[in-house]
Amino acid sequence: MTLPLPALIAIGVAGLALLLLLIIRFKMQAFYALILVSIVVGLAAGLPMTTIPATDTAPEQLGIIQAIIAGVGGTLGSVAVLVALGSMLGKIIELSGGAESLAGKFTSWLGPKRVGIALVAAAGILAIPVFFDAGFIILVPIIFAFSKIAGLNPIRFGLPVAGIMLAVHVAVPPHPGIVGGATILGADIGWVLIFSLLISIPLAVLSYLVAKLINRREFAMIEATKEMFDRFGSEDSSPNSGLREGEKAPSAYTVLTIILLPLVLIMLGTTVAPAFAPGTFWNGFLSMIGQPIFALMVAIAAAMFLLGVRRGWSGAKLGEVMESALPSAAVIILITGAGGAFGRILTETGIGGAVAEVLAGTGMPLLLAAFLISLIMRAAQGSATVAITTTAGLLLPTVAVLGLDTIHIALVAIAIGYGALGLSHVNDSGFWVVTRYLGLSVKDGLRTWTPLTTVLGMAGFLLTWLLYAVIPMS
Repeated sequence: MTLPLPALIAIGVAGLALLLLLIIRFKMQAFYALILVSIVVGLAAGLPMTTIPATDTAPEQLGIIQAIIAGVGGTLGSVAVLVALGSMLGKIIELSGGAESLAGKFTSWLGPKRVGIALVAAAGILAIPVFFDAGFIILVPIIFAFSKIAGLNPIRFGLPVAGIMLAVHVAVPPHPGIVGGATILGADIGWVLIFSLLISIPLAVLSYLVAKLINRREFAMIEATKEMFDRFGSEDSSPNSGLREGEKAPSAYTVLTIILLPLVLIMLGTTVAPAFAPGTFWNGFLSMIGQPIFALMVAIAAAMFLLGVRRGWSGAKLGEVMESALPSAAVIILITGAGGAFGRILTETGIGGAVAEVLAGTGMPLLLAAFLISLIMRAAQGSATVAITTTAGLLLPTVAVLGLDTIHIALVAIAIGYGALGLSHVNDSGFWVVTRYLGLSVKDGLRTWTPLTTVLGMAGFLLTWLLYAVIPMS
């Protein structure tokens, strides 16, 4: 059954409203609420109750439960492993005293007043080769350590860091969404890289300033994060506390090396591997070590030796320390998977596509349509990559008819990327990663993270439009 566009749009809006009502007003557990609303929206939009096999005239159509399973599986294929490994790495650094050592060194170098600025700048650079989820998870121990020393809520440092990392993720190659969108449109990746990097500089400043403005208000940490933050780095933070009496914390340089190691490996895989022909040893080797999961495994191995074994920890103790990181990671993993399920239901029902089709037919300027369609697609189904590639495919005929030059096609691709930056909310896995690690409730996440991503997305689009207007068409 195919519903008319207005009905699909109304169902999508009603589904989002119901989800927010259940989570915010009735305090329903987020994982259960996401799965429940996914079922309700699927039924309302006419998805089959069980999978309908493909025929000669129609492709296979997933049933509601099968779509939910596919959404969870597709989202958690990488996120679950990254969250678990990142949590383990953070726990080893935390219990060894390494995070505090690193935070103290950076504070002595930069001074307390400049720590936030330095973190945002570093995050912006590190986000270029590293996926958003992996990069943010790797930086969480540092955010916690700086916050602990400064006596501040981790949202003070974490919010602007997450903002610039996501801004880079959606618009700067080699991230998959923007590369896929640029390829569909026939845009030159080199020009996309040049302009998106240029725009990222003022966005980094804006992320710091907007987050500072948001943080003028106090936000209470949810209990799970508060307990974790209160225990962070303390002798009794777990039964396996790392520092023994009289034992010194590891060198800040050692800890910094461990944290930078996976980032360097990922960068090698991203920037150096393509220089070798596909199928060659070096292309395969560098591509493998550059995968975030492999890079985190290497970093954990280094942390186990440098922060554990070399300092007298037994194998049993290391195992217990790493296992103690998993309970808090499990909550993030489950909620992230449920967000993916909700996004898959919205995609299967055609709700996101219906909104995009309406906007595409309004006759608005190409760049504005590119931004708005991507923004609505992002809000409707949660995935920035899906929003970018879908919008690019939808606008390809228009771009081809207009006969744009290389530079302006690249700017259209970037505008699509910044559309996928805004309106991050409950169906976005990144929303749950950021809010859970920073201790924000869903309501506070919608009052902080969602506005920050939207402001950054709009600013990125306006800067892109400015370049589009001032650069003459060749």
